[in-house]
Amino acid sequence: MIYDGHAYCFPSLHGDGGFQNKEDFKKYQQVAISHHFQPVWVDSNRSIITDTSKINPANKWSIDSLKNTDFSPSHRGRYEWTHDGIKYVKQYMPPSIKDMSYSADDLVAEMDYAGVDMALLHRMPYLGIGNEFISNCIKTFPDRLQGLAHIPEWEISSNIKFSINTLNDAIENLHLSGLQFLPDQLDLHNKKEQWDDTTFDPFWSAFSDLNVPLFITQRFTALTSNSDLVGVTNNELSRVKKWMNRFPEVKVIWTHGLAWRLFRTEKDLTIPSSVFQSAPVDNPNFYLQLMFPISLGDIWEYPMKQIISPLKEISRNFGADRLIWGTDMPIVLRHFTYKQCLDQIKIHGKEVLTNEEIELICGGTMQKLMNLKA
Repeated sequence: MIYDGHAYCFPSLHGDGGFQNKEDFKKYQQVAISHHFQPVWVDSNRSIITDTSKINPANKWSIDSLKNTDFSPSHRGRYEWTHDGIKYVKQYMPPSIKDMSYSADDLVAEMDYAGVDMALLHRMPYLGIGNEFISNCIKTFPDRLQGLAHIPEWEISSNIKFSINTLNDAIENLHLSGLQFLPDQLDLHNKKEQWDDTTFDPFWSAFSDLNVPLFITQRFTALTSNSDLVGVTNNELSRVKKWMNRFPEVKVIWTHGLAWRLFRTEKDLTIPSSVFQSAPVDNPNFYLQLMFPISLGDIWEYPMKQIISPLKEISRNFGADRLIWGTDMPIVLRHFTYKQCLDQIKIHGKEVLTNEEIELICGGTMQKLMNLKA
């Protein structure tokens, strides 16, 4: 089985995305797109803007930092806004996202062509927060798609009971298969608490009882500071290691992989030993996603030979049975085709991995994790 452990479907980004209104949804898009590394260009002549500090539609990672501008999703994967009479563009998604939506039918068509059997739908508020939308995607293709629940992180500590009830409904009634948790969203809402504070314990205890996996994403906003960024990554990994000791039954998947862009040199990736020492490499319930094209595809071309040697090191530290291939479809299409994402591991990974290891990474690990029949 070939299983893509990280893909997306999303409703029209011009709509309300499961929020109470369109304007709320647009706020999350405005902050997220402002802080992404995709380049900004002038619409009239396509000249790239190298310093976007003055024209960004959001000053910092805060829902309160939005500038009063006409920022909006446009068409064909583009976001547009004007500043001092000049129209700017950020091509966040590939141009194939014609109407700024991506249906289950769109994804499965790509899966068919690339030879992918199943995919897991992940969540980001700037792509919508409606659990019902994801549930409907799965109902359309129950043998091809599974999906994650999302509970607004910024509301959990102040409304534990409601959050738990929403979580239970998503897993038990909407038939979602795990939880996507995004610590960055606490920062976005200027929350002082951390996701592993004891105030969250009732929520995590209820989650643990559901016996489904937790997909958690590193606080990438922490990597925008001027401090030791490797140290920041190590602290994040140490945090999840300690949390897993408190909730030992929970299977945890570290989405996107390690902060790959931190470790690149001109020739390859060099991952410091301290990263492996900080991560829960010895915990059999900790899993790591491998998603190189979405992180590095704007820097290195296919097949990205620079990641082959580190791939062996990662497998040696974690074991292939705890590594998960994922893509970020359809967003990754701005760099690699779907089949190239797969072939990077399935074909070029043969330089350092056995056939058995490749089979685990490309689907076997997810098949077992998600309790799927062979």
